[in-house]
Amino acid sequence: MIPPMTNKPLITLLLAAACSTAGAGAPTATAPTATETPAAAGALRTIDRLDVPRYLGTWYEVARFPNRFQRQCVADTSANYTLREDGTLQVRNRCRLADGTMDEALGQARQVGGPESPTLKVRFAPEWLSWLPFVWGDYWIVDLDADYTLVAITDPRRAYAWVLSRTPQVEPARYEALMQRLRAQGLDVGLFARSPQTAR
Repeated sequence: MIPPMTNKPLITLLLAAACSTAGAGAPTATAPTATETPAAAGALRTIDRLDVPRYLGTWYEVARFPNRFQRQCVADTSANYTLREDGTLQVRNRCRLADGTMDEALGQARQVGGPESPTLKVRFAPEWLSWLPFVWGDYWIVDLDADYTLVAITDPRRAYAWVLSRTPQVEPARYEALMQRLRAQGLDVGLFARSPQTAR
């Protein structure tokens, strides 16, 4: 849902990351566009355009590829996106730790390209380090339903991935349909680990 989450080894999913699944046979928000990616897996396709105002708000993490910066998150992972005065996005990642407390990290996301670009860069490093290219992680939206309720995010190498939803729970049929579409995109969907959400 989110690339690294805090200044400690936490979530950076803007995960969005994060990002959740579209319904079986449901129309996606836009037709995908081919972008460069490892040739062995074929071209990774993002959605065609992103309506940023519709994307704002809270997303719940449904599933993710296991990663080192979310190891301490045991449940209730979410990402909230709000618009900043400079036109970029503020990212607020939260998750529940094993002791029951909530951890939180603030980050920033910026679009790569025009105002409808579905490819973003996200950072959770301090703002004074934002000039360093390597503190920004890739956040590519590769699947998003027409209602903006289920989204999948990955990076060009398909090394990280998140599924986010507007609701804490997702119907199994919608999730499985999304997995089929992501498999067609060359993602190893067997790597996805479901993310517990205590809210219903």
